[in-house]
Formats: sequence, C-alpha cells, structure tokens
Amino acid sequence: MSTRTVLVTGAGRGIGRATAVRLARSGWQVYGGVRTDLAAKELAAESDRITPIELDVTVPEHVAALERDLPDRLDALVNNAGIAVAGPVETLSREAMHHQFKVNLIGPLAVTRAMLPRLRSARGRVVFISSINGRVSFPFTGMYNASKYAIEAVADCLRVELSPFGVQVGLVEPGVTDTDPWAEMDQVIGQLEADLEPEQRVLYAAHFAGERQLVAKIRKNAKPPDRVAAAVERELTRRRMRPRVVVGRDARMILAMKALLPARGLDAVWRRGIGA
Repeated sequence: MSTRTVLVTGAGRGIGRATAVRLARSGWQVYGGVRTDLAAKELAAESDRITPIELDVTVPEHVAALERDLPDRLDALVNNAGIAVAGPVETLSREAMHHQFKVNLIGPLAVTRAMLPRLRSARGRVVFISSINGRVSFPFTGMYNASKYAIEAVADCLRVELSPFGVQVGLVEPGVTDTDPWAEMDQVIGQLEADLEPEQRVLYAAHFAGERQLVAKIRKNAKPPDRVAAAVERELTRRRMRPRVVVGRDARMILAMKALLPARGLDAVWRRGIGA
C-alpha cells in the first residue's frame, strides 16, 4: 500500500502543527503549509515525513504553486489556517472584516478547489477545522463567528456535492484550545481597547473589563492542540467520516446550553459573562 499523503494548512503552530506531527508519526507523508522560513525549519525538524511548503492561503500565487509543490496523489486536505479578528462589531474596520473572511473562508476554499482533482482521483478526504464558534456566537468575536458559520455552511454543501466522486468532507469543532492566540489574549484585548476612539473606549469599558475576566476563566480549561489533532486523525482513518466532530467538554456544554436555552436566555449568559 502506498504512503498516504496529506496537506495541512496553517501548520506552523497550534492545531496545524500538532496535526502535521501526529499524522507524520502515524506514517503519513505530510505537506505542511507555513508562511515563514523559521516555521518551515521548525516544522521540518519534527519529522523527515514532513515537507514544509510556503502557503499563505490568501495569496493566489501560493495556491497556484501547490500544483508544482505537491505530488500527483493527495489523500487528504486539512484546512486549518485561520485567524480571529476580535472586538465589538461596531469598532471593526471594513479592512479587518474583509481580512477575516479572506483567511477563514475564501482562502481555504481556494485551496480546496485547487486540490479537488487530486482528491477526486484518490477518493480522498477534506477536513475543515471549524470551532464551536461555528455553531454558537460569542460576544467580542462577531466576525470570527460569522466566518466559522460560513465555512460550516459551505462544508455542508461540499459534503453533498462531492459525495458522488467518493470525496468525504467533515468538520472538526474544537472548544478552547491551548494555542498561541489564547496565551496572547491579554495583550490582544489591551491593544484592541487602546486602538478605540476615545468615545468608543468609554462606551465599551465595562465590556472589556468583563472580557478580561471571562478570558482568564476560560483559559484555565484550555486543552492541548494534540486532542484536536487526534480527532482529525480519527476522521481521516475511519471508514466513514462524520459530518461534525465536537472536541472538548466545554464545547459540548455550550452546545447543550444553546439547545436548552431560548435565545434571550443565552444572551443573558453572555451579558453576565462580559459584565454588560
């Protein structure tokens, strides 16, 4: 049996790196999309089964170069690259909103479309790393929520559209994961508040204070990224992929809250959470 091949985007850190390393250790030939030379060196040092490739999913030239950089056969694609544009929706610039969707929606779909001939030939699989934010909207992450809701909607379509070709599509929805963005969240919140116009800073002062407290509580329960990587591996190797896989007790609890509470009830939970 030939070695299975996989492209993992956003493999320089966090969930993407954990996924690339786990799959390499399981015998996959991994192509890891990274954006810097340093990330490429660090990733290559993890395993001789990992080949770093330059890939910013928002750069059309990088996506086009995949035709040259990847082998003819591709058994799987893990769309992991993503960012979170945070802050009250009122305060976000048009540029920030566009960037959020370019990275989290348009870019991954461009990579997926480019890889489909290879995936069809291999009757391969596509995993989108979504988030519990793709099912439940949290305050302060309105655009991130929207981008994850969008990728889930498109994945649902692709799952049906690609099924006649034997290509399976699934979503992995983690809860809070111990990655760099969570470690840096205090500085991010501070910078977001500092960048506001003075009148907006006054309007949202209580929101920011509450958000700091909420982040501190949530971060204590963050789980290692390898738990998400393990879920990805299971979906790539089981006989039939599941449409959605929720990772983490916190994510399951939030889904239960949404199912049990009316919309206003859930709103009240979030308002208490941020002190609004």
